Amino acid sequence: MLVSVDEYLHTSYDPDCDYVDGAIVERNVGERDHSELQGEIYAYFRSLGRKLKIRPYIEQRVQVSSSRFRIPDICVVHGARPTEQIFTKPPLIAIEILSKDDRVSAMQERIDDYLNFGVRYVWVIDPRTHRAWAHTKDGNQEAKDGILRTLDPEIELPLPEIFQALQ
Repeated sequence: MLVSVDEYLHTSYDPDCDYVDGAIVERNVGERDHSELQGEIYAYFRSLGRKLKIRPYIEQRVQVSSSRFRIPDICVVHGARPTEQIFTKPPLIAIEILSKDDRVSAMQERIDDYLNFGVRYVWVIDPRTHRAWAHTKDGNQEAKDGILRTLDPEIELPLPEIFQALQ
C-alpha cells in the first residue's frame, strides 16, 4: 500500500522507517553489535565536534529527494548546526552499519540515494567482520587499513580503535 509524504511524516514508526516513492521501507536494526558500534562511533565524533566543527546525528531523517527519505545510522554535518528537523541539505557523511539481514541490492540503493543527493561520503561498516567501505561520487573502496577518511575537512575514523573500545 502506497502512502503520501504527508502521511509518512505524520505517522510514528517503531523503529523509524525509510520512505521510498510512496512505500514504507523497514530498516534492519536492533541487534547488540549494531547498537554498540553505532554508539561508539557517535561518541567518537561527538568528542571531536568542536575541534573539527562537526556534529554527529543518530538516525536522523534526511529527505534525499522529493519522494525519498532515508535514515542513516549516523550522519555527520560539517559547519553550522542545522535548524531544520528533517534534513533537506546533504550531510558530509552518511554511515550505514550492516545488519545480518541487509541485502546488497537494498544497501546499494541507499548508497546511490545519498550520493545522488550530494552526500560526499557514504561509509558502510560491517560489525561482524570489522570491514568497511567508503563510497563517493568517484567510486568506492574498502578501507584496508581500517581507517575511513574524508578530505576538506580531514576527518578520520580509526575502526581498530572503535572496535577495541567495544571489547
